[in-house]
Formats: sequence, C-alpha cells, structure tokens
Amino acid sequence: MGVFSRVADIVNSNINAMLDKAQDPSKMIRLIIQEMEQTLVEIRTSAARGIADKKELMRKKEHYERDVDEWKRKAEIAVRKERDDLAKAALVECNKSTEVLETIDKELTAIDEMLAKMNEDIATLTLKLKDAKARQAALVVRTKSAQARLNVRRQLSERNVDDAVIRFEQYERKIDDLEGEVESFDMGQKTLAEEISELEADEKLDEELAKLKREMSEKAERTNG
Repeated sequence: MGVFSRVADIVNSNINAMLDKAQDPSKMIRLIIQEMEQTLVEIRTSAARGIADKKELMRKKEHYERDVDEWKRKAEIAVRKERDDLAKAALVECNKSTEVLETIDKELTAIDEMLAKMNEDIATLTLKLKDAKARQAALVVRTKSAQARLNVRRQLSERNVDDAVIRFEQYERKIDDLEGEVESFDMGQKTLAEEISELEADEKLDEELAKLKREMSEKAERTNG
C-alpha cells in the first residue's frame, strides 16, 4: 500500500469505531499509533526528497534563465551586425532554453502542490497521532484501574468477605452473650417503674377500701336509726 493511500485511510478512519469493534482496544490503538508514526516518517522522507528536488530545479531554472538572456543578447548582436543567419540560430537556442524553462516551471508547480498536500497530511496525522496517544494513555490508566479493582474483588471474594462475615457473626454472638448475662442478673428484680406502679395500685386500693368502709358505716347508721 502506498504512503498516500495509507494517509487517506488513516485520515478517513474513525478511531472510536475501530476501538469499539476491537476485541483488545489497547492492542488496536498500539497498532494505530505504529501505523501513524510509520506513515509520518515516510511522508517526511518524501517531503525531504521533494524539497531537494525543488532546490535542484530552482538551480536549473536560474541556469536556463541566464541561457535565455544570453541567447537573446547574442541574437541582438547578430542583428546589429546584419547577420540574420546567426540571429536566427541564436533565437533557436533561446527558444530551446525557453521550452526547458516551461517544463521546469510545470515540475516546480507539481512539487509545490505535492509539498502543500504533504504539509496538510502531516498536520492531520500529527493531530490524529496526538489523539491516539491520549486515548492510549487513558486506556492504560483504565486498564490498570480495572485490574486493581478486579484483584481486590477476587481477594475479597476468595477470602476477606468470608472472614469478615465470620468475624462479624462472632462479634454479634459475644454481644448476645453479654446482654444475656446482664438480663440474667435482672431476673426476679423489680424495676423502678414496676415498684412505682405497685405503689399506685396500693394507693388506689386504699382509697377503694376507705370508700367501702364509709359506705358500710353509713348503711349501719341508717339501719340502727
């Protein structure tokens, strides 16, 4: 696959969709990063060659521009000397150099367009790579956190939960034993509330007894009278 087709694939790719479909997102994003880094290296290498080609063409252009100027100067000299044959020959050479200049200009235009495209691709890939690396860092953190939580859960499920439940039940049993011991000392003893209730009941009985005695005394007095 060529560098430009790979760039198009990466630029048009949806990292989220790729990660959603991946069985191992961390492995997938490592592969994405490797592909982007490799593609960036290739683009920069191609750009470097393009810049070197442009410099070489610019030197050639300067050379042929001097040639055009020189053949025009010679043609003018031939005209002044009334040597039309030499003037025509000089113009032929001038036209040859002009044609070469036109070809060089077309090549320079193509190189400039290619370098501009490469510059855009490098910028786009750099952003994509930065995003992928950020996601990789987040995935690493999430993976470590999940692994730590999983280890804790495993330890708890294997040992700590059962031990904690057993210790709690033993503690509850000790509390039950202590409360039972306290209640055993209180058995057969009246509480303050119970004693006061009994006093209130005795007082009520005393009132009812006094009332009964009065009623009986009054009845006896009526009978004797």
